[in-house]
Amino acid sequence: MTDPVTYALVPIGFVRSGLTTRAEAPRQGREGAPEAWLEIDPAYEEALDGLRPGAEVLLLTWLHQGARDVLKVRPRDDPGNPLTGVFATRSPDRPNPVGLHRVTVLDVAAGKGLLVRPLEAVDGTPVVDIKPVLDSAEG
Repeated sequence: MTDPVTYALVPIGFVRSGLTTRAEAPRQGREGAPEAWLEIDPAYEEALDGLRPGAEVLLLTWLHQGARDVLKVRPRDDPGNPLTGVFATRSPDRPNPVGLHRVTVLDVAAGKGLLVRPLEAVDGTPVVDIKPVLDSAEG
């Protein structure tokens, strides 16, 4: 392997949620995650133009509390599950802890950002990007 190349990611905002620890957060959004605000940096607010309540988006986050030296985990932290490579799991512990969340926009508020649900990310999680969910007809 060659020397690793580094890339810089600049957060476009931060998650504002009632979830404050990893232990409080459900494993997946559909498992009871609450709504949360995505507090968007004013420099990027204009990029929210076109997002409307009811839209589904893919939210990319930087799972800043994830361990970056973990290569294998027991899925769902279940000791009955075999050790599995993190690339075959949704574990937040991984070399590049990028989170992927499919959420629904509930509100778009100038100066505040987006209210979305369900979001299992903890308060303070950096938001890296937001992308619309495309249906199969949109390609």
